Amino acid sequence: MTRQETNMLDHWISGATDPGEGTRTGPVYDPALGVVSKEVRFGTAADVDRAVGVAKAAFADWGNASITKRQNVMFGFREILNERKDELAAILTSEHGKVLSDAAGEVARGLEVVEFACSMPHLTKGAFSQNVSTEVDVYSVKEPLGVVGIISPFNFPAMVPMWFFPIAIATGNTVVLKPSEKDPSVANWIGAALKEAGLPDGVFNVVHGDKEAVDALLTHPDVASISFVGSTPIAKYVYETATSHGKRVQALGGAKNHMLVLPDADLDLVADSAVNAGFGSAGERCMAISVVLAVEPVADELIEKIRDRMGKLVTGDGRKGCDMGPLITREHRDKVAGYLDVAATDGASVVVDGREAEYDGAADGFWLGPTLIDQVPTTSKVYQDEIFGPVLSVVRVSSYAEGVDLINSGPYGNGTAIFTNDGGAARRFQREVEVGMVGINVPIPVPVAYHSFGGYKASIFGDAKAYGPQGVEFFTREKAITSRWLDPSHGGINLGFPQHD
Repeated sequence: MTRQETNMLDHWISGATDPGEGTRTGPVYDPALGVVSKEVRFGTAADVDRAVGVAKAAFADWGNASITKRQNVMFGFREILNERKDELAAILTSEHGKVLSDAAGEVARGLEVVEFACSMPHLTKGAFSQNVSTEVDVYSVKEPLGVVGIISPFNFPAMVPMWFFPIAIATGNTVVLKPSEKDPSVANWIGAALKEAGLPDGVFNVVHGDKEAVDALLTHPDVASISFVGSTPIAKYVYETATSHGKRVQALGGAKNHMLVLPDADLDLVADSAVNAGFGSAGERCMAISVVLAVEPVADELIEKIRDRMGKLVTGDGRKGCDMGPLITREHRDKVAGYLDVAATDGASVVVDGREAEYDGAADGFWLGPTLIDQVPTTSKVYQDEIFGPVLSVVRVSSYAEGVDLINSGPYGNGTAIFTNDGGAARRFQREVEVGMVGINVPIPVPVAYHSFGGYKASIFGDAKAYGPQGVEFFTREKAITSRWLDPSHGGINLGFPQHD
């Protein structure tokens, strides 16, 4: 592995790059080349404290800014993002490795939430009840929380932050974002674009780093809430730590998403969907389909269709028009590849071995081709673990009921899908399955921006899902006001409770 001449990525605090006080740095790789493209500074607790202080000071004005001003900034950011989305996608591909078309799709999905945030004047309207008692009115308003913290993962460095900060900012909050140290440049690009859109300095801040920066955010007394996406163990840690320090928390964890295929399904559609959902973004996404539950007798035919489509995929540098890129780091590539040895030991059949694939890219890239494993025992770590790579497992089941029982008995409940031409079976499935996001002949059922994203069980900690109506509720708190304005003829002072006539 070679190391190119690198540059340094600083934090983004109060509308400008900021080196901070820390001396530790981390490498940022170009995964398709296997080289270090830059270094990123790791923030200290003091850097987080300063960023939070800047955000707190900015909240004094931004929290009282007119709804129209906030909306105008969101509209401006939307235009910049739309005009320069290819530029952002290129940065994303250079640090994450996903192919350019996938990176552009990620930016587009994030843009949907920005557009949703542009409608915040309507979404934050309160309620009014007139004459609840004689001359007494009650009304409610939605107010911002203050300084909010966002901790985002490496797999969607643009989209996941955009699940949160557009709504947070549009509702009047100020933000401190801690992005993944593996692909951090997108966060600084966003900070500069927001400034260009007219966002006042200090409303959006970025502190890079690792656990030290995370813990400083989770425990800081001036941070009102934490939004997190990542693995389940870390999501649980974030939730428990932040709530113990009095914060509102939405922490989205891991997944093991199943696709249940009934015998009446269109197997060509299933095969296309399984390949797209299993190997897009090299399988590094929490909504990837990693398990196909094939209700017999369709497994053999389906596997051949999937294998045929996999043979046409080109794995390589995402800037070359390939279908699938590398994994994020060599360490992660080796961890994912290790599951193929586990599969063989556990008695599964490796139908397509991604370690044997050819790649259109540099020899030092972090490559692992699409992998297909059949006859996976449910006792195997290949079935139980969130592998987070291009590994698709097939588990053969005898019935619809056995498939649903397997899904419901798992620890996760993020996303799932059923493929069938039977409307009654689909309707029954959506009711019986214990999963937060369900697809019917749709392999990756990520809700649009005006619904909310989140799962069940160990896939989420906290009561609020991401974006949509629940996102608006998360970043605001309701205040109820009871008001009486008496006319001059009220007849004197009355210190008792208001009475109905």
